Amino acid sequence: MNNPGPIWISAGEASGDIHAASLLGELRAIEPGLNAVGMGGPALTKAGCDVRFPMRLISLVGLTEVLSGLPRILKLLGEVKRALVETKPRALILIDCPDFHFRVARMAKKLGIPVYYYVSPQVWAWRSGRVEFLRRFTRRVLCILPFEKDFYAARGMDVDYVGHPLMDQMPLAELDAIRPDPDLLGLLPGSRRKEVAALLPEFAQAALLLRRELPNLRVTMARAPGLDAEYLRSFLPPDLPVELVEPEERYRMMRKSRALLAASGTVTLEAALIGTPTVMSYRLSGLSYAIGKLVVQVKFGSLPNLILDREVFPELIQDRAKATFFAERLRPWLDPGPEGEEALEAARAELAGLRAKVGAPGAAARAAGIILNDLASLGR
Repeated sequence: MNNPGPIWISAGEASGDIHAASLLGELRAIEPGLNAVGMGGPALTKAGCDVRFPMRLISLVGLTEVLSGLPRILKLLGEVKRALVETKPRALILIDCPDFHFRVARMAKKLGIPVYYYVSPQVWAWRSGRVEFLRRFTRRVLCILPFEKDFYAARGMDVDYVGHPLMDQMPLAELDAIRPDPDLLGLLPGSRRKEVAALLPEFAQAALLLRRELPNLRVTMARAPGLDAEYLRSFLPPDLPVELVEPEERYRMMRKSRALLAASGTVTLEAALIGTPTVMSYRLSGLSYAIGKLVVQVKFGSLPNLILDREVFPELIQDRAKATFFAERLRPWLDPGPEGEEALEAARAELAGLRAKVGAPGAAARAAGIILNDLASLGR
C-alpha cells in the first residue's frame, strides 16, 4: 500500500455522526487496524476516530445563519486544510453537510486525496447543478435513499445505492415488541440550538393546549447529543411536566409514544420506520425561507413523504409552525375514543410499506466495501 495514512472522516450533524461511526466500524471489519481522523461528534469519537474538529463548529441552519457564521467557517476551513496537509490521509469520506464539505472536497482534490461522499447531499431538493461538482471532485457518491440513483442517472452520473444505514442502527424487531402508551406524546425539537429555540416553545404550548382537553396526556422529550438538559428545560413552561429521555433511549421513547411532534430531519424517517405517526415542523429566518421557496425543487420537506410520494406526515412550516396548528393536527391521533383509534391505525397503515422501500440492512458494510475496493484499485 503506497499511502499508509489514515482515512479522514467528516460529519457535521448528529445523524451524520452516527452514520460515520457505523461506517468506521465496517471499514475496520474489512481492514483491522485502519486509522481514522477527522470531524464529528460523540458517536464517531466512541467508534475510535481521532476527532480533530468537533462537529458543533459547523452546526448552522439556513442561509442567513451560514452568512453570520462565515468568518468562523473560513477560519475552520483553513485549519482543516492544514490538518489535511499534515495528516496526509489516504482518502476523505464526507457525510452530508454540502455547504461545508464541498469546500473540503475541493481542497482535497488539489492535494491529491481521493474523495468519497457517503450519504449523498440532497442535490435533488435544490441546486441540482451541484451534480457536476460531485462528478468533478469525488471518486464515488454513495446514496442512501431509493430515488437518488435514478435522479443521478437522469443527469448522466453513475452512483452507488447502498440502502439506508438506519436499517442497521435501529433495533426494529425489539421496538416492534413495545406497545405504544395511549396517553404519551413525544417531542423531538431538533439537534441544533437555533432550531430548538425556534420550535420547542411552540411544541410546549401545543402540549399545554392538548393537556387541557386530555388531562391524562403525558409528555416526554428526547435530548439530542450535544444539547444539555438545562438548555432544553429553559424553553419549557413551569406548568408542563416533561420527562426528559437521554439520546440512547430515544427510539424506545418514539415507539412508546402514541404520536410525535418533531423537527425536520432524519428523525422523521426514524419515526416512520418505527411506525409512530408524527407531525413535522421547521422554521427558518425570513430571508432563508424566502430564498428556499424560490430554489427548492421538491414538494415535501420530510423524508417519509418524499419516499412514499405523498403526505403521510403533516408538515407545518414557517408561519404554520405554531402551537395552535400543532395541536390541531395531533388532536385526532390523541383522541382516546374510537375515532382516535381509527385515525391512529389509518396513519400507521400508511407507514407499513416504508421499510421495504428503504432497503435491506447492511448499508454501511456495502459502503465500506465499495470505498476500500476502490482505494485498492488506486494502490492506496
